[in-house]
Amino acid sequence: MYLRSLHLRHFRNYSDQGIQFGSPKTILVGDNAQGKTNLLEAVELLATLRSRRASRDRELVSHDSPQAQIAATIERLGVAHELVVDLRSSGRRTLKVNGQPLRRQAEFLGQVNAVLFSSLDLDLVRGGPESRRNWLDGVLIQLEPIYTGLLEHYRKVLKQRNALLKAQRDPAGHSLTDSSTEMAFWNGELATAGSRIMRRRARLVQRLDPLADHWHRAISGGQETLTLSYHPQVPLPDPQATAEVVQAQFLQEIQAKAAAELALGSSLVGPHRDDVEMSINQTAARAYGSQGQQRTLVLALKLAELQLIEQVIGEPPLLLLDDVLAELDLHRQNQLLDAIQTRVQTLVTTTHLGSFDARWLSAAQIVQVHGGQLSPHKAGFSSLQQGSD
Repeated sequence: MYLRSLHLRHFRNYSDQGIQFGSPKTILVGDNAQGKTNLLEAVELLATLRSRRASRDRELVSHDSPQAQIAATIERLGVAHELVVDLRSSGRRTLKVNGQPLRRQAEFLGQVNAVLFSSLDLDLVRGGPESRRNWLDGVLIQLEPIYTGLLEHYRKVLKQRNALLKAQRDPAGHSLTDSSTEMAFWNGELATAGSRIMRRRARLVQRLDPLADHWHRAISGGQETLTLSYHPQVPLPDPQATAEVVQAQFLQEIQAKAAAELALGSSLVGPHRDDVEMSINQTAARAYGSQGQQRTLVLALKLAELQLIEQVIGEPPLLLLDDVLAELDLHRQNQLLDAIQTRVQTLVTTTHLGSFDARWLSAAQIVQVHGGQLSPHKAGFSSLQQGSD
């Protein structure tokens, strides 16, 4: 997989700017708040149709425009494809592949695969369960585009069930209405939809675990082992358990927590409460306070993610490193470089080039980013396009 070109119009702080990628390694260098992360965000949107920095499309559109556009040429298995995402401040986004509008997001997902490693990913170690759930879901969306539909359906069911719980209780937590028939329906819907998500997450963690441990051992010099384990709120007898078994267990947990759910007016059972436990040498990773150890763990997770996506889709995904490479010591930089070599196209952002290993600088296309403008950096080469409306 190779990203040949990217063109941004009224996206974040980019008015009209394009870039041709002429090297497997591209380093975007510039001061903070100049647009480096915005460019990586655009690439991540092509891969997942989600942004970890924005909850609404209007946050992605320049203030002086009603619409933004991300256009790209991606080469997959030797065939070039033209991709366009139109984002609107109000209204639905439009997706096109090779000039053809698509009706469903799932038809667009899978055109681009990317792994992003940013400082926000340290929350995978030190943050709450939601950050780890979002990470699993982001990987699954790329491996199985229909997963985004499963998530949307589950959230709708959860919203309806929570509304019913709130409607049948008073402030003291006492039942106001008899809605047992309706609740039984939503219990079944939640168990069915939730089981589909839980089973996929469990299988994903099972596949990532040995890969992440391999990379963690390599980066730590064989001094540490890493273990990933899925901790669903509904106990799973086995990651390969059938849907019927998981659904039955799900319904048992709902019955066990029925009184507590009514008192709180909220669903306490389901994948919206799951977590992933990460252990180093059989000790919870969050107990390790060193940023170096945290970065080693997250780097191992990202390399495992990259390797798994490559195994499933048949070619390496793009690797996006947002202001983290310069913070890795030379050993970790070289471990990463040895892992990806020239076969993985990599986009790196940084505020300075001084701490980069010479092997990175000698092989990279280096681009200066300033105020949403891209220009060739004196230390490297670049092919840029400046457009106008």
